[in-house]
Amino acid sequence: MAGRWFEDWTVGDTIAHDIRRTVTETDNLLFSAMTYNPQPLHIDAEAAKASEFGQILVNGTFTFALMVGVSVGETTLGTLIANLGYDKLVMPNPVFIGDTLRAETEVVELKESRSRPNAGIVTFRHRSLNQRDQVVCECFRTALVLRKPV
Repeated sequence: MAGRWFEDWTVGDTIAHDIRRTVTETDNLLFSAMTYNPQPLHIDAEAAKASEFGQILVNGTFTFALMVGVSVGETTLGTLIANLGYDKLVMPNPVFIGDTLRAETEVVELKESRSRPNAGIVTFRHRSLNQRDQVVCECFRTALVLRKPV
């Protein structure tokens, strides 16, 4: 199992995830279509060209989903009970077609679960960076994670 049990985490643990992903026009178009997002900045090359960005802007919810998805294999795969929330989501720099994104994760808080003796709560800070090392997305994810079986 790739994910870690609650006891395996320590505040300050950091992971530089190995998976990198170059965002394609197809990724952006399909994600926008599947989520019914008609924003011209994401799907209309002419409208995007006339914007301050001068080109198509990748759908921010795709960027967020990719960042979290890349982290799952090394954080909560097989140990997650539930994601309890995502907080302080920011996107300080735009993502464009052709950008290559990578993700980093840091454990910022650990709490015992009061209602579930078989679990604990881990708060992760996820960051996604582009090929220029600019942060393009960041958030805190609070997860209810299983403890090691006795």
